[in-house]
Amino acid sequence: MGKGAVKEPGAIVAEQALAAYCPDLADWPASWRIEERDVAPGQQILECFKPFLLHLLSLGLSKKTLHKHRDNLWLLGGEIIGEISNAPKLRKRPIEALLFSVLDEEGGPLLSHHESEQEQRAFDSTCRKFFRFLHRGKDQIA
Repeated sequence: MGKGAVKEPGAIVAEQALAAYCPDLADWPASWRIEERDVAPGQQILECFKPFLLHLLSLGLSKKTLHKHRDNLWLLGGEIIGEISNAPKLRKRPIEALLFSVLDEEGGPLLSHHESEQEQRAFDSTCRKFFRFLHRGKDQIA
């Protein structure tokens, strides 16, 4: 945003709502990193998550459901950074392409930290919602 530019009131309200929903959002990329160079792709992942987080807020979901989706997105970011770390050639791929490679209509990647089946199902539920959200946006651009 340029010097002297004024933010729309709706954008300010959205930023405030997002800050209340995810007070540590800015820290996510650093929390995912395995090595220092992971922070940059982590930041790109975060920028892809923000519109979806705002979308979730707009749905009027319960606080518990919102927190579940927020926490699962944090897990997804960590899983993607883990995949990048394990296969360095993935660093060259655009983040959006990486997202579409780990998400589909059935869910997301298998959680690497051996979570319970219930936690994997909840994670997959969030990943399906995020996949549909991304896919809808992709269709609108095309």
